[in-house]
Amino acid sequence: MRDPFPFPPIPALAKASQSWADRLSFPTLPLHIHEVIGAAAFYTFVHVVVSPVVSNLFFSKYYPKHSRSKKANWDTHVVSLVQSTLINALALWVMYADKERSAMDFEQRIWGYTGASGMIQALACGYFVWDLGVTLLNFDIFGFGLLAHAVSALVVYSFGFRPFLNFYSTTFILYELSTPFLNIHWFCDKLNMTGSRVQLYNGVALLVTFFCCRLLWGTWQSAVVYKDMWQAVHRAPSPEYIQSYYNTISSIIDAENVMLFAAKPEPVPKWLALLYVASNVTLNTLNWYWFFKMVTAVRKRFVPKEEMETTTTKKEKLETVGSSAEKGAKANTTATEQRTKRPVAINKSRRTNSIKDLVPDNEELREGTIQ
Repeated sequence: MRDPFPFPPIPALAKASQSWADRLSFPTLPLHIHEVIGAAAFYTFVHVVVSPVVSNLFFSKYYPKHSRSKKANWDTHVVSLVQSTLINALALWVMYADKERSAMDFEQRIWGYTGASGMIQALACGYFVWDLGVTLLNFDIFGFGLLAHAVSALVVYSFGFRPFLNFYSTTFILYELSTPFLNIHWFCDKLNMTGSRVQLYNGVALLVTFFCCRLLWGTWQSAVVYKDMWQAVHRAPSPEYIQSYYNTISSIIDAENVMLFAAKPEPVPKWLALLYVASNVTLNTLNWYWFFKMVTAVRKRFVPKEEMETTTTKKEKLETVGSSAEKGAKANTTATEQRTKRPVAINKSRRTNSIKDLVPDNEELREGTIQ
């Protein structure tokens, strides 16, 4: 399938990027450089213009105008919400409409290329370019962890321009299906909607999509890509296989020639396979860890009342122990503390239906896919 992006490659921009593409062995980069730059510019516009204007217009009471760190967090969540919604819709459409991608075999999944998958990969890279820039400019706010995430995501997705695993660009971007719900959860807290029905229903959707997309789908597809890469490290497509895709020589990209950029494919370098597997395993491990944290948080919503009753019983027993003045003083102190803390216990009881802290904060999961 040809690149469905509404604007064709800009010749001057493609020519300017050719030297970098040659140095990095990214032959498809000139075909998508306008999408990378366009996506980075679009998300910058959302960050700098759209988020402040819309937030001030509709949420002026809550938008943190005077706190640099809180404002940066708010604006980046807006961008994350826009990006995850957009890229998910496009990826699902490409997976449905790209017939060449659907028919790919092992060799094509590793060395093959379609313009539609290249577009998804380029738009993701554009987002990661924006993410890297924002993280560097606000390093004191976001820290080293998010900087490392931005760099690794950009590097891993950039390898698709070799092309390498172009097929899987749409597959793993679907990790982002849970991200819109994660951002909505975050905004519910900021808009004083913690414990509301909106946040409750959104929390259920978040858990379901997180489990289905990141754990079930992600783990299954990771096993598939590991199997493909194991074969790719040990052998390359045969010359006869490649020759079957080169019946004619043309400078025009044939939408059906998915092996156009694999004229002389070699086995995948071990360092490249290890880098990809290490990044993927790290992300999958974090996904499982975060999900079990979510489950633990949900279970705790049903325990606070029982824990408070147990604590109260123990404190009442302490009040009756001992007859000395010291023990009496301690008992009085314990009783005083009990009376002081009882309103807090009541508040906790009232929040049993809340899903605040149900999941890790978005700063931990921002851009969640190997991206």
